[in-house]
Amino acid sequence: MAPSACAQAPPASATAGRESVAAAQPFDVKAAVDAYLARIPPDQRARSDAYFEGGYWLLLWDFLSTVVVMGMMLRFRWSARMRDLAERLIRFKPLQSALYWLQFVVLFAVIVFPLTVYEGYFREHKYGLSNQTFWEWMRDQLVGLALVVVLGALLIALLFGIVRRLGRSWWIWGSAVVIGFTAFVVMIAPVFISPLFNTYTTLEDPRFKVPILSLARANGIPATEVYEFDASRQSNRVSANVSGFAGTTRISLNDNLLKRCSLAGIEATMGHEMGHYVLNHVFKGLVLNGIVIVITFAFLNWGLQAGLARWSEKWGIRGITDLAIVPLAVLLLSVFSFVTTPLDNTITRTMEYEADLYGINASQQPDGEAEVDLMLGEYRKMDPGPIEEFIFFDHPSGRTRITAAMRWKAEHLPGAPLGR
Repeated sequence: MAPSACAQAPPASATAGRESVAAAQPFDVKAAVDAYLARIPPDQRARSDAYFEGGYWLLLWDFLSTVVVMGMMLRFRWSARMRDLAERLIRFKPLQSALYWLQFVVLFAVIVFPLTVYEGYFREHKYGLSNQTFWEWMRDQLVGLALVVVLGALLIALLFGIVRRLGRSWWIWGSAVVIGFTAFVVMIAPVFISPLFNTYTTLEDPRFKVPILSLARANGIPATEVYEFDASRQSNRVSANVSGFAGTTRISLNDNLLKRCSLAGIEATMGHEMGHYVLNHVFKGLVLNGIVIVITFAFLNWGLQAGLARWSEKWGIRGITDLAIVPLAVLLLSVFSFVTTPLDNTITRTMEYEADLYGINASQQPDGEAEVDLMLGEYRKMDPGPIEEFIFFDHPSGRTRITAAMRWKAEHLPGAPLGR
């Protein structure tokens, strides 16, 4: 664990002294960034880099494991047998889809469980990033699995209903359904999904609640309460969010952020999260990812037709309306997602950087931002190469984020053109 990044504020006399020096000498942004990065001990920096770089390989192993399992379901006709069982037990088509999906999800989860337990439990403990016992971790896994079953069954029933009714144009309307379904899940998540994994309580401490609500009011966020959740039961990672829509809007921050950070770090973090809300990143993300989803479904339609033309009899699939086609669809979606990983990461990373800039301007806490970035560096590589960051990073790197904070600081020091 890195030393506490959010230190106590220096005395006013020291601050005044530094400001007088800053007024007389140019502020060196790069030197300030390097000084922050130098706070991370070399052994902890190496461990964080190893953890994050190992994630690159996990992307490959997750992809390959999905391809292999989907291929097994098709090659050995497991999918056709699951479809047959669903049709024997239930006549109502939507419930057939739900029963098939239940079998599909459970079979896949069981087969890939060794990789899942290594990736989510043993590896996290190896790098000191998990606080859970095995059974606590399993409880969260089972809750997540249940969510996949319930929400996935609903989505599968909707999609196959569209395929049966619309034929060739199914992929257009299918992509619209997926976009709408994603928006629905995002909207209900703060109130109905997140509390399944953590306990949420109203934040009572006025030292934190008052400035956070003040920051929210100043930025036009319609929230009257701040919620704290017990992320420390899972790990020591700091996080927060401003999420939801209309009546489900919530400002939430985890107990790690409250325990480990100064008020400056908390304000910088909340400014970032409020930036997502004010900049409409949920809506913009839906639009940008919606375009990707439409292209994905066009590829999926082509791939399904090509696969059926060649292997439908061998796999026991009757046509595009057959539930047994799901493994082929998942395989194609996995291939497309794997290839477009840099695009997906760039969409997210760009909005995260925008939220960084908004948060620094809203909170006016550049050092608080930098200090929290050091905490994120406990499990994210701080200083990657530009190509590496483009391909693998769904958030800006630590160096990129701290540079933005120090650049803001340089422009707001006494004597700077925009200084106050």
